Amino acid sequence: MQRTLVILGVVLIALGLLWPWLTKLGLGRLPGDIVIERDGFRLHFPLMTSLIVSVVLSLLFWLFRR
Repeated sequence: MQRTLVILGVVLIALGLLWPWLTKLGLGRLPGDIVIERDGFRLHFPLMTSLIVSVVLSLLFWLFRR
C-alpha cells in the first residue's frame, strides 16, 4: 500500500509539472466533455477526458502488476 501511494504521489506531481504541455494536447476539450456556460456561471465536466485517463491508468497498473 505504501508503494502504491508513493507512486501515485509521484505521478500526481509529474502531471502537475507537465500540465501546461498536456493542455496543448487537447485533454479537457475532447468531444464528450460537457461545458455549460451561462451569465456568471461556468460548469466544466470532462467526461471523455476522465474516461480516457481512467483507461490509461488501468492499463498501466495492470502492466506494473505483471
